[in-house]
Amino acid sequence: MNILVVEDERNLADAICHILEGDGYHTDAAYDGRSGLTYARSGKYDAAILDVMLPGLDGFEIVKELRSEGNSLPIMVLTARTSTTDKVDGLNLGADDYMTKPFETAELLARTRALTRRQGEVIINELTFADLKLDLNTHELSSNDRHVHLSQKEFEVMRLLMSTPGRIVSKQNLLTRVWGTDGETSENSVEAYVSFLRKKISHVKSRVKIATLRMLGYRLEVTKAKDGGSLGPGVRSHDVRPSRSE
Repeated sequence: MNILVVEDERNLADAICHILEGDGYHTDAAYDGRSGLTYARSGKYDAAILDVMLPGLDGFEIVKELRSEGNSLPIMVLTARTSTTDKVDGLNLGADDYMTKPFETAELLARTRALTRRQGEVIINELTFADLKLDLNTHELSSNDRHVHLSQKEFEVMRLLMSTPGRIVSKQNLLTRVWGTDGETSENSVEAYVSFLRKKISHVKSRVKIATLRMLGYRLEVTKAKDGGSLGPGVRSHDVRPSRSE
């Protein structure tokens, strides 16, 4: 399982990641609120652990923003604040758990296990976009009763694109979320995997395509059945009319 840790004290963030990885989790760390919110929106994570006092955007604001968007990512708030009022505020905003600093390793792991078990009750097993489906358990991409298996990297790229329908996903975002931040992978890798995915989408005969937006990134679009043109997500052909100047 993938856990997001958002904590501005880098040594503490790295220590939490080390503890979680020792228990079998995969982790990523963000060190400010706005980066944390971007990561949390990616659809990659099974749970998040958020500090409250963060630069840019505090942990409570992140929780509020995610819940207002309908994002059900399980969240544990980790903070030095110990007042009952703070705990109540965090839970009322939509946090699933609240743990105070300092903490014991055993408690952190126990609460994380409980959080990810809770996540199992609300997580979806399949992402859909138009006629295209992605099985989050088997990594199968399907459409029109045709199926194809995705490699791990193909799956992670496709999951990001299908988790953010209507939004452009930049190459840099894909590099960071799928390959990490070690700087050893180039944008050519992203282009190669997008090419692989396009072939597999074509293989299952889906009307979905991965559109390239120059200098911006990629977005899923739906190809119209008759003329092969494409529409943005959720746009019907009769919603598109020529302007008076055309």
